[in-house]
Amino acid sequence: MSNPQMPGPQSPRPQLLNPMELFDLSGKIALVTGGSRGLGREMVLAFARAGADVVVASRKLDTCVQTAAEVEALGRRALAHACHVGSWSDVDALVDAAYAHFGRIDILVNNAGMSPLYPSLDAVSEALWDKVFAVNLKGPFRLSALVGSRMQAGRGGSIINVSSIAAERPGPSETPYAAAKAGLNAITMAFSQAYGPSVRVNAIQAGPFLTDISKAWPEGIEQYLAARASLGRAGRPDEIVGTALYLASDASSFTTGAIIRVDGGQK
Repeated sequence: MSNPQMPGPQSPRPQLLNPMELFDLSGKIALVTGGSRGLGREMVLAFARAGADVVVASRKLDTCVQTAAEVEALGRRALAHACHVGSWSDVDALVDAAYAHFGRIDILVNNAGMSPLYPSLDAVSEALWDKVFAVNLKGPFRLSALVGSRMQAGRGGSIINVSSIAAERPGPSETPYAAAKAGLNAITMAFSQAYGPSVRVNAIQAGPFLTDISKAWPEGIEQYLAARASLGRAGRPDEIVGTALYLASDASSFTTGAIIRVDGGQK
């Protein structure tokens, strides 16, 4: 007579994947805004090395073409497309071009951003405010709405928003930017609910990285930021890649609505 307290036969344990297979993007199509330089370029090339074909979008077509050529040199397909993400019509045209060329998008990275300098808060013009919100928030909202709805109707996918530590720790020199990135965090969580379960939506909350933009930082700011970081330095552009690959791939299959800090431990 069987003992009801004893467990019955166990089904065979499924074979575990090689961990590297979790990060494989073979057969995937990625679209990266701000993809021709800085963190965007690093993500574009990382996705291509992981097997994805990539749409490279930024304002300047010539730099998009250069980065697309690097993708093709890695044996992947690429589409270069000029787009000002602060323009609703440009965003619509970008999505139409990407779907016409590749037929779908599996990974969307809203990376394009801007944070213009200004002398004081009372000197922030309406034009500057509108421009910062258009690029950092309006564009990602429209792209996520268009691409996310198509992902949901199709094979699903992953949307990655590149936010900033300024969203949680704003300073007076970046107030419009910080407010827009806080909005980006909010739509990250909202879109994860709207398009789940087949579409995952997450954000990378980036700290200071030594991209070409950092060359315009005021004197002494790098040392100041390094002193505030647990790791004692700003990030190298390639150090965004690990988190981006995680969120783009099946490695993060149970992660959505998350805002992940990649900031060197800013205090």
